[in-house]
Amino acid sequence: MKGVVFTGDRTLEFRDFPDPEPSEDDVVIEIKASGMCGSDLHVYRSNDPALVGQVIAGHEPCGVVLERGASVPERVAPQGARIMVHHYDGCRTCSNCMSGWTQLCDEGSVVYGKNGHGSHARYMKVPARTLVSLPDSLSFTTGAAISCGTGTAFGAIERMELRGGATLAVFGQGPVGLSATMLGAAMGARVIAVDVVDDRLEQAKAFGADAVVNASVDDPVAAIRNLTNGGADYALECSGVPDASAAAVKSMRTWGTVCFVGMGAKPATYDVTNDIIRKQLTLLGSWTFSAAGQRDCAMFVAERNLPVDELFTHSFALDQAEEAYKLFDTQTTGKAVILPDGQS
Repeated sequence: MKGVVFTGDRTLEFRDFPDPEPSEDDVVIEIKASGMCGSDLHVYRSNDPALVGQVIAGHEPCGVVLERGASVPERVAPQGARIMVHHYDGCRTCSNCMSGWTQLCDEGSVVYGKNGHGSHARYMKVPARTLVSLPDSLSFTTGAAISCGTGTAFGAIERMELRGGATLAVFGQGPVGLSATMLGAAMGARVIAVDVVDDRLEQAKAFGADAVVNASVDDPVAAIRNLTNGGADYALECSGVPDASAAAVKSMRTWGTVCFVGMGAKPATYDVTNDIIRKQLTLLGSWTFSAAGQRDCAMFVAERNLPVDELFTHSFALDQAEEAYKLFDTQTTGKAVILPDGQS
């Protein structure tokens, strides 16, 4: 089979790989949708030999079970079952692995698409324990989104313990932020969406935002305080931009909670004494989700019929991967996906 390999400095290659065969506790998946994530760009743009030129890219797999290893019970992975993948593996014995948080493995984790073969190919082999069922009502593209970006938004909101009726400010309206806006509104929050791109803010309105703030035009801290009579109850920072991280903290009311999802290269600046301590703020970090959290997100989306597919603005065949990443690298698109057989 052909697989997409990032080779450094915004280049990629199609390389030949043997069709995978399952080991005893593995499953081979036929990929139906492989999402393209902003974190893929970190590897795509890199020149680090430890990151590039090694493995098949893609860490948002969704597809069907094609074959299972001898020790995998049929009830765990029936042939043809529609599945997502929790795209990490670990030692399997530490407390984090045992609780479904294999990305936090004490011994270091395998991240499919980064240091283990990923899903930008026709087939993918993974341990059976990484499989997460995809509800019948959800498309494969929705499953791909839940496998990273949308699942990350859900995990962060769950970590904040968002209350219905509270105000949630979402900073950054890329795929993760738009997912958070959609999910937060569905959970009964009053959502204020913040970005610097009007098209993204319009999409945020369509996903249920009660108000939007263009931070390139208005001071987001002042705008949120005006909209909330003093500050938001919760903020979720999805951009990784230092100014947005600082604004998320400063826009909080007393006893507010801020959760950081966006990973930036530079630190944010705020007054610890006055912006955090004297306001009794709770600050959290949230990195993706557990295997159970991925399942819960899928069920939540299915039960409420949320339009996750509308996050996607572009789809590509596998042999269009070079064109796809050149466009995706401009960061002018919505979410994009590779569909090996052309169907979502």
